[in-house]
Amino acid sequence: MRVMKWSMIALAVSAGTSQFAMASSQDDSKGFVDDSTFSINTRLLNFSRDYRNNDTGKSRVDETALGFNGLYQSGFTQGQIGVGIDVIGLLGVKLDSGKGRSGTGILPVGADGRAQDDYSKGGAAIKFRFSDTVLKIGDQYTTAPVFASDDSRLLPELPQGISITSNEIKGLKLEGGHFTASTAQAATYHDSLGLKETNFVGGVYAFTPELTGSLYYAKTEDYWKKTYANVNWTHALSKEQSLAFDFNIYSTKSDGLGLQRAEKDNTTKLDNRAYSLQGAYTIDAHTFTLAYQKVTGDGDYGYGVDGGGTIFLANSVARSDFNAEGEKSWQARYDLNMATFGIPGLSFMTRYVTGSGADNGVTNNAKEWERDIEAKYVIQSGPAKDLSLRVRQATYRSSDAIYYGSPSLDELRLIAQYPLNIL
Repeated sequence: MRVMKWSMIALAVSAGTSQFAMASSQDDSKGFVDDSTFSINTRLLNFSRDYRNNDTGKSRVDETALGFNGLYQSGFTQGQIGVGIDVIGLLGVKLDSGKGRSGTGILPVGADGRAQDDYSKGGAAIKFRFSDTVLKIGDQYTTAPVFASDDSRLLPELPQGISITSNEIKGLKLEGGHFTASTAQAATYHDSLGLKETNFVGGVYAFTPELTGSLYYAKTEDYWKKTYANVNWTHALSKEQSLAFDFNIYSTKSDGLGLQRAEKDNTTKLDNRAYSLQGAYTIDAHTFTLAYQKVTGDGDYGYGVDGGGTIFLANSVARSDFNAEGEKSWQARYDLNMATFGIPGLSFMTRYVTGSGADNGVTNNAKEWERDIEAKYVIQSGPAKDLSLRVRQATYRSSDAIYYGSPSLDELRLIAQYPLNIL
């Protein structure tokens, strides 16, 4: 799930002209060792969920764990074609759990229903750079809107495959990928997501410093074909005020065995469009956001095997995605940045999302709503600089148990995260 994401703005470059750069990144290479970086991100997570009015299973799950995400990225060797490596190491350690409280999704669960004491995974990739184009082969995180690895629990998903990213033209980022496996967040075995193959291609272009657009296409074997488009516009009204608008749309169609399974089992063949439009107004410390999302056509918006983060829609929030067949949903959100009041690093957020008209196989007018509240503080200086402390609370209700098998649940996440840059 995505937490209110301005889809591709972080990928947009600062200018929108189509001129070739005078000097490339490879020309500026300082070498394999001198350009190396090594970081460890430590995350302490307490995750609890209360399944209210649930008579079919556990009424509550509650676990605490400590995760370590180590990433070594070498520089590139000098010369016309640079060579380097990336190494990823992931470790999760159980701090508190129990057979009656396991199942939050942050720790692997054994056949006896108990969470493992610890788990680890990792991998490496070799990379090549020519000018401003990088080819990477092996284990790597992905952020494309049609193939995005999820990092919403203790440890992230870890896909395996080939990617190529090109920034040869100023204002234009092109990328493509061929991935044949992915390790799930709370798993260690190869291809625990069940991915056979995903191929994608796409790019982001900055038309102006304020306007960016993106277009992607992906085919996930035996599941679906997916097309994605985005337009993002930001505009400063004054030093204290700004506007931002973001439009996202997915078109998804069943393909291969996914299509055959639907025909054989007489289930829904995916052929839908899922889109969202959100606008935000910022004045001083306050940001007010409104968003609308709609799914049309046949079936829910499908994702997961192609990455748990592959849903760049406005109303994909902490608990629900509001992505059922026929569903339309509205969101109202408020953000407060306390730096304006002399407390840099402290921020608050609250939002309310309501959805209706969902077809869940029982009724075509199922309804759901979610309310999220979040407080976050990032230490600004001293030995603990960049340590972030976050409290996230979600309340979810559904009239017809659209998702999760429970019409009501309350969720609380306590997160402490410390990124340590060693090199």
